[in-house]
Amino acid sequence: MATKTLTIMEDAYNLLLNNKMESESFSEEIRRILSKKRKTNLRDYFGILTDNEAEGMKRDLKRIRAMNIELLQKRLKHESARYNISH
Repeated sequence: MATKTLTIMEDAYNLLLNNKMESESFSEEIRRILSKKRKTNLRDYFGILTDNEAEGMKRDLKRIRAMNIELLQKRLKHESARYNISH
């Protein structure tokens, strides 16, 4: 396969270097990033959150879930009263 030499700025090189998977060449990385037919692989997301970020997201989701349940219960109570439905 033919090769080409590219000149890129150092910050772009560092972005590529930091994003590259351990066993991946730069060509493979560029193909992975730019492939239009690329299917999202869950492994691509491993390690993108710190433990603190992940725990914060879990707490937020738990809080949001509780708020949604409370809101649903209020709506059900309101609809029950509206249609005189008893439990």
